[in-house]
Amino acid sequence: MSTAVVVGLGLAAVGFAGRYLARHGKTIAENLTKTSGVIAEGLSSKYYKGGFDPKMNRREAALILGVSPTANKNRIRDAYKRLIILNHPDRGGSPYIAAKINEAKDFFESGAK
Repeated sequence: MSTAVVVGLGLAAVGFAGRYLARHGKTIAENLTKTSGVIAEGLSSKYYKGGFDPKMNRREAALILGVSPTANKNRIRDAYKRLIILNHPDRGGSPYIAAKINEAKDFFESGAK
């Protein structure tokens, strides 16, 4: 008899937990993805999280082009071509992003430090 009571209480607990998750599961999941998503995204994302500096520097130019700050001219030229083809305004890209890509290429070509 006591086994039936324990099983009944266990089923009731599972039922109440299921009802709670059905009612509040979406908000719990949203809260978990907001907090853990930021952490996980920051750790696994290959994209730089941050805006542009007011004045272009070598680090930012390298981040924009996706090359090492000490990359050679051929690698910079190849990265520039690849990015400008993908982001050119005539092909639906952003004029601002295309301008930043051009600015990064010009920075490396000018030899600025």
